[in-house]
Amino acid sequence: MSQSWSPESWRTKPVQQQPEYPDSARLQRVEQTLAGFPPLVFAGEARELRRQFAEVSEGRAFLLQGGDCAESFAEFSTFKIRDTFKVLLQMAIVMTFAAGCPVVKVGRMAGQFAKPRSAGDETIGDVTLPSYRGDIVNGIGFDGQSRVPDPERLLQAYHQSTASLNLLRAFASGGFADLHQVHQWNLDFIASSAIAERYSQLADRIDETLAFMRACGLDSAPQLREASFFTAHEALLLNYEQAFVRQDSLTGGFYDCSAHMLWIGDRTRQPDGAHVEFLRGVGNPIGVKVGPTTSSEDLIRLLDILNPDNDPGRLNLIVRMGAGKVGDHLPRLVQTVEREGRKVLWSSDPMHGNTIKASSGYKTRDFAQILAEVREFFQVHKAEGTYAGGIHIEMTGQNVTECIGGARPISEAGLADRYHTHCDPRLNADQSLELAFLIAETLKEAKR
Repeated sequence: MSQSWSPESWRTKPVQQQPEYPDSARLQRVEQTLAGFPPLVFAGEARELRRQFAEVSEGRAFLLQGGDCAESFAEFSTFKIRDTFKVLLQMAIVMTFAAGCPVVKVGRMAGQFAKPRSAGDETIGDVTLPSYRGDIVNGIGFDGQSRVPDPERLLQAYHQSTASLNLLRAFASGGFADLHQVHQWNLDFIASSAIAERYSQLADRIDETLAFMRACGLDSAPQLREASFFTAHEALLLNYEQAFVRQDSLTGGFYDCSAHMLWIGDRTRQPDGAHVEFLRGVGNPIGVKVGPTTSSEDLIRLLDILNPDNDPGRLNLIVRMGAGKVGDHLPRLVQTVEREGRKVLWSSDPMHGNTIKASSGYKTRDFAQILAEVREFFQVHKAEGTYAGGIHIEMTGQNVTECIGGARPISEAGLADRYHTHCDPRLNADQSLELAFLIAETLKEAKR
């Protein structure tokens, strides 16, 4: 691969998963407008996340990444953002306190609008229309007008992302994330669950610890009253991402300032493709989804392209295999990376390999299979002597019924009660906390 890179050099490469806009001149005007807007995040923030990723890669912290499958325009609200942020805080505190491990918190928020599709068209009956690719591209309604890709949606996604980031920054630093409020993070609809009781007991222990620290005059640290929180999304629409490339005035490097972290999906990780070409030139920490079809040769080629300096904070390999398949495929990839002496952050995406269709017709995921894949991920790393560094999940703070199972089990018959996702099924707060306790116990055992 040529070493010459520019923000638009991806346009010379084969590109996947891009919508076909009917009016190219209108699209170009929108791209120019976006390029003139203020950045959503700043290069210094992305560098700080890269530093924290390095801590995870070296086994000194753990990565928690979670949020919506695909954000929507219709469901945008302060309460939705707040409740998802709450659950992520709860999950992080469970892992931090139970396992004695710092947790790096990254939300699939403020930019996770686009979704890759397995086919460009969708057919219902005798009608075929372009596939729904997320609100940033077209509408979910199955009619001709909704499914036409509209470049104005790129602008709406930017403005919603701006508002989301404003809220997240206020929640993280304005007192909402204060550890003294740990009991108040519980959501009403999980108050009576067994998981909520377990969380409440942990919160009581935190209160006792804080009271002891206060008595000793040690409770003035800002880390007790605010949280470090970052955003990420899949860098799927490359014209949108290009519009937010900025050259950092301090280092001279280029950063994609649409999010702190970007990742490449399983369908767009071709080493000679446009998505790899674009992300190789920006200084953000980046992720790559790896699945059962990822060959050892392609993985090393991707590492050569995306992390030529072997920086431990640069690259997050996000494993999405499916329960029962991790042991068949992950060991050879881990062994390859170790043999080549590469520094990466390994995390588990237990969602995308475990999607099934219920008898009722709803797309769902079995919580037992999600837990099984996470366990298998940790087992492989334990066997290989490497560090299982993170979790990457689709979840929400809303009281949804989208994934079956859990401590308060959702049945296939109950999916219709509150099935709100625009794309893939998400864990609700109960299920997310249950997963957090499992990971905390596993991390604690690993430390022993």
